Amino acid sequence: MSDDEADPELVELLRQSLGLGKKNGPPPPADTKVLQNARFIFDNSIDVALDPRSTKAAARTIWQQMQQKNYSARSWSEHELHPKSKDESTVDFILTMDLLNFSFWSAEPDEQKRFAIEYRGQKWTGYWSLVAALQRALDEDIPITSPDFWLDEDALTEDVLRHVFRSATDEEIPLFDERLECLREAGRVLDEKYDGSFINCIYDANQSAAALVNLLADDFACFRDEASFDGRKVRFYKRAQILVADLWACFEGESFGEFHDIDKITMFADYRIPQMLNQLGCLQYSPPLESVIRRLQPIEVGSKRELEIRGTSIWCIELIRQEIERLQSESELASANSSPQSEAAEGEASKKENQVQNTTAMHNPGGTPRGRKSYINAILIDFFLYDTMKELERDGQEAIPHHRTRSIWY
Repeated sequence: MSDDEADPELVELLRQSLGLGKKNGPPPPADTKVLQNARFIFDNSIDVALDPRSTKAAARTIWQQMQQKNYSARSWSEHELHPKSKDESTVDFILTMDLLNFSFWSAEPDEQKRFAIEYRGQKWTGYWSLVAALQRALDEDIPITSPDFWLDEDALTEDVLRHVFRSATDEEIPLFDERLECLREAGRVLDEKYDGSFINCIYDANQSAAALVNLLADDFACFRDEASFDGRKVRFYKRAQILVADLWACFEGESFGEFHDIDKITMFADYRIPQMLNQLGCLQYSPPLESVIRRLQPIEVGSKRELEIRGTSIWCIELIRQEIERLQSESELASANSSPQSEAAEGEASKKENQVQNTTAMHNPGGTPRGRKSYINAILIDFFLYDTMKELERDGQEAIPHHRTRSIWY
């Protein structure tokens, strides 16, 4: 090669650095882009804002309360209606649950007349009405969690599904037709692409939470929770993300719930968490928007105001998560500094501890790493705030109603 000729290897390196040509090496990690989109919405929001001081204060309160209650992924299975087994039937149950996990709020002013499921001697409303209805159907030998059943139009008729969702009141479940179509579509996709089994979707994601969310959004229209905000496509993927989170929580980060990147899952943009964030003083509405919410006026799905509520809520939970992480680090550092170990012993212990934590992070991503008092991510913060908001609602302590948007997305 003469001095005037370019070195082909250097040229190829330059092309790769500029994003040109074929790149070698493994593909980049999967990313849902939900968090980036939420930040974009927050940065360009007009009617929804965050209070930094209240957000930091809320993070400290949430962290302390979660520690006091020993809140963790195990808390998911502790509710009496959630499945207790850790097998393939539970995977099917969770898929069915999150295919239908949307729009339970009622415009009926009388609480006693709202849609409710009677099961095990209790009346269940909201999300729990769905879980109760599915458990009741299985008790009645209706294979409601089977994709083959969803495909069989002679078996799963409208009348059968109405029986599954029969209410203890005169009010029916909202968006009934849409729920039936979600089951039908999921059955078709699983049959055509995944040999009729959702577990094959999990295998295809290769233990990546982000990859599984993207797979769901790409292949199942009913999980494709996207919109346009200021001329840019934004993603929320609420039900796809909560499906992955439910798997992770139910299986405690093992088996079908093992994901090496579970922390890429964000808060699930719905109507209860914004309500709770407003009650905590974190999320603030403009006077016109607050008036609409307080008067229980509907906010159109996909409208700028609705997207601002959802996107800013996701970013708010991320800020809370970051603050909790900072508080944890400070607490752990203070504990380490107060230890009576000698400097040499302390250094050796720290080295061993780091090895243990690294091993735990790789092999048990759903559990709490040793050496850390509590492991908290956006999923657990969301679950905790949802449970807290339902308790406040039950006790009549809501400071503001939730916003009213009728949608299959949440």
